[in-house]
Amino acid sequence: MIYAFDGYELDLDQFELRRDGDRVAVEPQVFDVLAHLVEHRTRVVPKVELLESVWKTTFVTESALTSRIKAARQAVDDDGRSQRLIRTVHGRGYRFVAPVEVFVTPASGPPAASGPTDQRVAVSQEIRFCQSADGVQVAYACSGEGPPLVKAANWLSHLDYDWESPVWRHWLQELSGGHRLVRYDERGCGLSDWDVDHVSMVTKVADLEAVVDACGLERFALLGISGGGPASVSYAARHPERVSKLVLYGAFAQGRMVRARTVEEKREAELMVDLAELGWGRDDPAFRHVFALQFMPEGTREQWAAFDELQRRTATPANAARIMEATADLDVAALAPRVQAPTLVIHSRNDRRAPLGEGRRLATLIPDSRLVVLDSSNHILLRDEPAWERFVDELSGFLGD
Repeated sequence: MIYAFDGYELDLDQFELRRDGDRVAVEPQVFDVLAHLVEHRTRVVPKVELLESVWKTTFVTESALTSRIKAARQAVDDDGRSQRLIRTVHGRGYRFVAPVEVFVTPASGPPAASGPTDQRVAVSQEIRFCQSADGVQVAYACSGEGPPLVKAANWLSHLDYDWESPVWRHWLQELSGGHRLVRYDERGCGLSDWDVDHVSMVTKVADLEAVVDACGLERFALLGISGGGPASVSYAARHPERVSKLVLYGAFAQGRMVRARTVEEKREAELMVDLAELGWGRDDPAFRHVFALQFMPEGTREQWAAFDELQRRTATPANAARIMEATADLDVAALAPRVQAPTLVIHSRNDRRAPLGEGRRLATLIPDSRLVVLDSSNHILLRDEPAWERFVDELSGFLGD
């Protein structure tokens, strides 16, 4: 991902800041501060968020952040008086205010040696914000052209970075082809408000309602992936007049804590939350690799590393744990029979995050539904596996009917 502003390029792939093509020397923490502000430029970034993102579990005083902000301003020819690019919002934090153009490298690989930006392509998406029922700011994006397809928020997303990440890039390219794809970051995640203290089924549905209303959509196809599945089921049951078709992939009727039947299963669900809260922000990726192996057991080391980076960028340890705990408590088993829209349920046969039994349960509970089982162990399908081609074929056929 490359962010261009005021004659500068912030290259997250090469970890470089460049001005007119020439590298600008900055310390790693200064680069991280600048990158976080640019990535979250559509809102004020609280000081505590910057401290957690850059220094993670290391304790530092606020003066350390102040000095890095000063250095970041100097690196981009800004200062505390003019604040042309980095603005101080007293009592709250900082915000990057300069116009930014976003570029991604193509899926075929990194830029050519002839220049760091030779193969860049602009991301054709609009990022906007709306307010949920409780006042939380939710970031949403629209890309592609065609009939509307709304993707409910799921854990681990970042409206900007997803286009670069090999975890989600092929999903976005496919879903935007032939559709106007509307997606949003879950509260506490990505570009949506990180300063949240409550996540539940109520807030998940409220955020989905806010995005759909902000887009002015009357009727649309709805896609629920993983933890976005229960919110999609709930919305479809409550608003049958607005959902034309429902697609559920890797979804579940009951979260891990709800469907746990033994003490060991409950402890395992609690352990996942503890791992997120204790190990998420550490420099050592060992804790985050636990999740990578569950989400993409058939992935390569490079794909696991990409998933690790996705985790690091999308949420703080506290928010990751909060979202995971709320997701484990979701239960739409009673609502699923009220879904009226034709529904396609797709599930990987050996999914380690959401067992196939949950896909079968949804297909049994939702009246007009069909189950497709993919030969894969991945919770997030990879671009180069046969199951991905089958998923695309099934999705296209269903939405095109």
